[in-house]
Amino acid sequence: MVKSNKNLNEIYLDYAASVSANPSSIHTLGVKAKIELQNTRKEIAVILGARSEEIIFTSGGTESNNLAIQGIIFGCWTPEFRVSNTRKPHIITTNIEHPSVLETYKMLEKRKFAEISIVPVEKNGIVNPKKIKKEIKKNTVLVSVMYANNEIGTIQPIREIAMEIRHYKNNFKRSDLRNSKRSDLGVFPVFHTDAVQAVNYLDLNVEKLGVDLLSLSGSKIEEAGRVGVLYKRKSIPLVAIFGGGDQELGLRPGTENLLEILKFSSALKSVQKIKGQESKRLIQLKNYFIKKLQKVSKPAFDKNMSRTVLDTGVIINGDLESRLPNNINVTFPKIPSDLLVIELSAKGIMTSSKSACKSSRREGSYVIQAIRPESDIEIGGLRFSLGKKTTKADIDYTVKALSEILLKLKKWYN
Repeated sequence: MVKSNKNLNEIYLDYAASVSANPSSIHTLGVKAKIELQNTRKEIAVILGARSEEIIFTSGGTESNNLAIQGIIFGCWTPEFRVSNTRKPHIITTNIEHPSVLETYKMLEKRKFAEISIVPVEKNGIVNPKKIKKEIKKNTVLVSVMYANNEIGTIQPIREIAMEIRHYKNNFKRSDLRNSKRSDLGVFPVFHTDAVQAVNYLDLNVEKLGVDLLSLSGSKIEEAGRVGVLYKRKSIPLVAIFGGGDQELGLRPGTENLLEILKFSSALKSVQKIKGQESKRLIQLKNYFIKKLQKVSKPAFDKNMSRTVLDTGVIINGDLESRLPNNINVTFPKIPSDLLVIELSAKGIMTSSKSACKSSRREGSYVIQAIRPESDIEIGGLRFSLGKKTTKADIDYTVKALSEILLKLKKWYN
């Protein structure tokens, strides 16, 4: 065994230098960084059941979603596509998507780059795959449906939607393909899913899911790097949406943030090992929490006043079964959720009333409005998120605090 003359600090400095080097450089540290980057790409590809050349690193989930959506649309604005289609590209999504998808769709429509169809989900927050298929037209190039919703936690039937899209493709008129000057016309419509919320708990195998594009983000994984990933099936015709260098298969210019990418890969591997066991634990906690919440919502009898003083009528938003194990989203019909967020925060309990990307706007949650259009838009929903460190004691404290807050705000019910 050859003894190193370097101390631990020197070795660490060497490692830090290698991961901070530019992977596109041809000097020694750049080559080392390139090897690290490619090895990490392979590790993530294995988890997704994909090829390493199908993994693209981005800055986060929003960029991954935009690259998937705009990359398809702008790839279709070619003379060949215009010859094959007299109309502009058509894209489909649902009405409860994350803003990085829904607002991008609306932007493309407003700028006249695409026609859009927004399919409403059912009352339980889950879309009917048949309704997705019904919207597919000859010029449809993309369907984007999120794997799990960021507000109400409902899990969408991704495999079933993929099957409906495949069924449409199989029945696509062969004459349309023969007469087309565009060789890749047969790949449309492409199927994309935003899997950012699903990463800790659900199966990410792209072949089993039947998706062509899949977005991930380190922001939803504990101790993960602040980067994103876009899986792109090799046959999918995607184009870059930014100008610059030719990094990431020429689809995402800019020097890769290797240190954050390494953190992401390590964290992703860790959650894969524990997700089954952790999901079971969180489901038990979630069910316990829901039962406690339902007890809180029942009328409370005040002996001094000799009458019932509180009947909150709590509503659980979204399907009770097909939802993420860590998500509870409720509505107290007469109390604005933003007020409850502030009251709970004062007691050290952090909740949310809508997507953080929309938190600066005054309007309520469009997701809650989608499943309960009859409700007051200012009331909205209150989301509780459970995590690896959440215990029954935490839930008991939260329910106790919530009970105190509801009694304090009882005037809202009178």
